[in-house]
Amino acid sequence: MKKVLIIVSLLVVLGLAALAYLVSQTKSKSPEANVELAVGDLKVHVFYNRPFKRGREIFGELVPFGKVWRTGANEATYLETNLPLEFNGQVLKPGKYSVWTIPGPDSWVIIFNKKYPSWGVSFDGESNYNAADDALRIEVPVVMQDKEIEQFTISLEKVDEGMELIFLWDHTLVVAPFRLSAQ
Repeated sequence: MKKVLIIVSLLVVLGLAALAYLVSQTKSKSPEANVELAVGDLKVHVFYNRPFKRGREIFGELVPFGKVWRTGANEATYLETNLPLEFNGQVLKPGKYSVWTIPGPDSWVIIFNKKYPSWGVSFDGESNYNAADDALRIEVPVVMQDKEIEQFTISLEKVDEGMELIFLWDHTLVVAPFRLSAQ
């Protein structure tokens, strides 16, 4: 019985070590990032993972058009806000939301979902997004730019009229304007 416990313990330790190694290798290819914006009492935080282009065709290939994307790599991307935000006249209540997108050649649908799964995709590579848990959806235009962005980037910016949630990768720029909601 003692030998069985030792063998099982060794297998568990080896399994955990292998998992830690795999996670570290994945994180080196798509490192974690945190973006924060503080304006007055408002605090907005975005957590995401930043894959590299590495010579690949990104939108329409690696990230197919018309399909839900977890908006980054590894874990699901999330946005957290302490105050209500307004996107295109719709209010996003204070809370933590997973951020999903449906990229298209001319516009993206940006989705804030009440559930935030730890990984964002199942073992078969399909997103584990559920539309029934959507808190808010907006559609914003795509701007193609000459400059190529090697690493996927999300930023939060304060601008004269309000604020912007910005997605940059490859030659694609997507901007979702928002402001503090009165509600």
